[in-house]
Amino acid sequence: MVQTPTQKLTLDEFLQLPETEPASEYIDGNIIQKPMPQGEHSVLQTELPSAINFIVKPKQIARAFTELRCTFGGRSIVPDISVFLWNRIPRQENGGVANIFSICPDWTIEILSPNQSQTKVTKNILHCLQYGTQMGWLIDSEERSVFVYLPDKPTVIYDVADTKLPVPEFARDFHLTVEGLFNWLLE
Repeated sequence: MVQTPTQKLTLDEFLQLPETEPASEYIDGNIIQKPMPQGEHSVLQTELPSAINFIVKPKQIARAFTELRCTFGGRSIVPDISVFLWNRIPRQENGGVANIFSICPDWTIEILSPNQSQTKVTKNILHCLQYGTQMGWLIDSEERSVFVYLPDKPTVIYDVADTKLPVPEFARDFHLTVEGLFNWLLE
């Protein structure tokens, strides 16, 4: 849903607004509310970050977050899953995770919802890549495919069941096939 106020808000004004459920994003001066997640989306958004964290978090390599607001490059977006290298996670003085992330994720993962604009989601992934994200995934559960975006490389679509999905180098110990990803939907 695009909300078009009479007068466009600045990014700073947007960030002062109360959070919405589902989250709203600030893109090109517009406030766009994300669609409410449905069953398949919810399963993937729960299982995937847990699986990633199982591999990268104990060694303090990286950490996966869900629905985390990331504000950078004139946008404020909320990727379905954001993975940050451990040493890039914003911290409070006591060492805890900060509430505000004013940087791009190292790996951004979006899960396409029914009736969601693939173009809008792709633009967010490309925005992340432009500002330093190492890799972006766009998961399309309806088509059982994963679009993988890398900086300065062609997009590759993974839709063959036994194909291992590429991951950023920092997550090289995380192994997942297309079939493994979508098998989570069969439980």
